[in-house]
Amino acid sequence: MPKKECVLVLDFGGQYTHLIARRIRELGVYSEVVPYFISVNEILKFNPKGIVLSGGPKSVYDKNAPIPDRRIFELGIPILGICYGHQVIAHLLGGKVERGEKGEYGKTILKIVNHNEIFQGLNSEEVVWMSHRDQVVKLPEDFEVLASTEITPIAAFKHRKLPIYGVQFHPEVIHTRNGMKILFNFLFRICKCRGLWNPIEQIDKIVKEIRERVGNEKVLCAVSGGIDSVTTLFLLKKALGENVIAIFVNHGLLRKGDVDFVISFLKRYGVRYIYVDASERFLNKLKGVRDPELKRKIIGEEFIRIFEEVALKYGIKWLAQGTIYPDRIESGKVGTSSSVIKSHHNVGGLPREIKLKIIEPLADFYKDEVRKIAKKLGVPDEIIKRHPFPGPGFAVRIIGEVTEEKLRIVREATAIIEEELMKAGLYDKVWQAFAVVGDDKWVGIHGDERKVGYIVTIRIVESVDAMTADWVKLPYEVLEKISRRIYNEIEGVTMVTYAITPKPPATIEPQ
Repeated sequence: MPKKECVLVLDFGGQYTHLIARRIRELGVYSEVVPYFISVNEILKFNPKGIVLSGGPKSVYDKNAPIPDRRIFELGIPILGICYGHQVIAHLLGGKVERGEKGEYGKTILKIVNHNEIFQGLNSEEVVWMSHRDQVVKLPEDFEVLASTEITPIAAFKHRKLPIYGVQFHPEVIHTRNGMKILFNFLFRICKCRGLWNPIEQIDKIVKEIRERVGNEKVLCAVSGGIDSVTTLFLLKKALGENVIAIFVNHGLLRKGDVDFVISFLKRYGVRYIYVDASERFLNKLKGVRDPELKRKIIGEEFIRIFEEVALKYGIKWLAQGTIYPDRIESGKVGTSSSVIKSHHNVGGLPREIKLKIIEPLADFYKDEVRKIAKKLGVPDEIIKRHPFPGPGFAVRIIGEVTEEKLRIVREATAIIEEELMKAGLYDKVWQAFAVVGDDKWVGIHGDERKVGYIVTIRIVESVDAMTADWVKLPYEVLEKISRRIYNEIEGVTMVTYAITPKPPATIEPQ
């Protein structure tokens, strides 16, 4: 069913594709990511107000380069091409794209030569974020230049008569200072959107869909204690009442105190639940496994097998999961242009054959939208403000094989990090904070004695939706206290480091 108001984002495999979609939703317009090869007939079913062509890693001249149906330019629907999408427009409509002598990466000064509607309210010079080598060197007929940079003479253009625009830079990235204004102008001045999207208003629709799908049958709801699974639980309870049974599986890879926290929460809210301690089972399966993707798949399959066993015992056919949009994106499950960044245990890590019917009410929502839905449903702040924790737990924060020693170190170090952030009043001000440990070791001196121990890496980031993130400039005194406690209190640690790489190019989690 088409939304009242929708903008499609054609995915050419760019790292920022889903950031574009999230930014559009943030401005109050529903967006959906679709593969670049979507047919014109399929596009028309959405009845979109606008189309955005994303960036991508390819060149328009590459063999098997992703090229959309040329007829999209004949629909009369406003189009905005970003980076590769900008080049695709020029290439398909008779312009010329060439490999530049120099690449253009990072912050760049954009000089606006034509303050068209898309640049309404911007200065003549703006800071934008570039990430390209190819560039448009000749415009198609009936197009005009809107802006340029020192390296890129055609950094933005538009058709003289039709609502077709291209920008070589990335307005969706926060480093483009007025990028949201540009997207706002495209959505509301050019596409004539009204801003009808509000995730909170989708709650009744989600509840209705759950009732229609499940009927009077029982549902097993996987709960980890994180916001995604708890919000899923609250939606199911609203829809199905006592026909919902929560299942909490301890895979032995949880944070310190997680088991007590989750069980206490479920009891306090009167939720029927089943607790399964499968620590030994999971850890035995992970013995000798070093590859992070294999770890995720082993954990994903083991979770499902446990859910199936419990469901069979209680005669349940349905399994609910707290899968959200970024899980599907990073697992390569949204459109065939998306590359696999990492297989989430509840998406890419699922086995091919599952004996349960899966229901994922939050699968089309971003993390910030889930938070809004959670708040409206009455999910308490202790859950909403809790830092995200990966489904595979410490298995993806331990580089290499999961061993009892590394598990002990990463669990204790993470607890110290969280404790010190809470003491400093910083826990609620950061997105995520945790420790990582691998196989590398460092020579240390403990009590005048040479000692070889593990390196613990502290990772603390700020984010809005987990699609992008930056490292937190933590006060030195807090960082020092965390570091000192880790190497003094945790046996086997001789070195503590701090990760200062944003996402991208790194991911938030190490694996």
